Amino acid sequence: MTDTEAMADEFDTMAAWTADAVAQLGQEHAVPAACRGSGSPAALYWLADRLGLRSGMRLLDCGAGVGGPAELAAHRYGVRPVLAEPMTAACRASARLFGHPVVAAAGERLPFAAGMFDAVWSLGVLCTVPDQAGLLAELRRVAEPDAPVGMLVFLRTVERLPEQPEGNSFRTEAELAKLLAGAGLVVAEQAELADFADPEPDWRAAADRVEELIERQHGGDRRWQTARQQEQIIGGLISEGLVAGRLLVLRQAG
Repeated sequence: MTDTEAMADEFDTMAAWTADAVAQLGQEHAVPAACRGSGSPAALYWLADRLGLRSGMRLLDCGAGVGGPAELAAHRYGVRPVLAEPMTAACRASARLFGHPVVAAAGERLPFAAGMFDAVWSLGVLCTVPDQAGLLAELRRVAEPDAPVGMLVFLRTVERLPEQPEGNSFRTEAELAKLLAGAGLVVAEQAELADFADPEPDWRAAADRVEELIERQHGGDRRWQTARQQEQIIGGLISEGLVAGRLLVLRQAG
């Protein structure tokens, strides 16, 4: 299986199944299920507060997946989110679940004018794109000159991983620093994902019900098995401390 096929199984096929499961279980399951892999609500609120999100702001969610974090920001802060996501089934799923504007586009080639957004964030995306420098440059380009850029990045804490998930390339802290400098971005604030509280029991239960329904309906499907294997590999690396999540608030240099 190619990296592209594995990523499609994890992010595209699973997105469509997630939307189907929410339709069966109820809309109250939508945001918890659609925030899978994007951090806990406490972490997302920390990032949103540091970005200064407020009513009426134009927020770009780059690599938005099924759109849970964008919906969370719209509901709590009143922002006007626009989603960019390269996987077409994920685009359809996010539109179906939340109705926010969404375009099928890779983060390295965003179809937006320079300085179009009041704030930009990209959550857990950097390690999944081949042209990481290109993604960072695009995030800076489409943000207003003084606008912040928020990121959740997963960093490699060792020189070599015992197992490498297909389609992922985790950078070290030093490698990330070089990428940011090359894109003209500087770190204004940062926090470790592991330091934030876990989701509330009701949130976790809603997400679990969606995952359980997907497994019952599709557990025999090779695509579900591939996506599950990918999740288990990454989860194992994180639990062993070999990969760590970090929240970043970035500003344009100078």
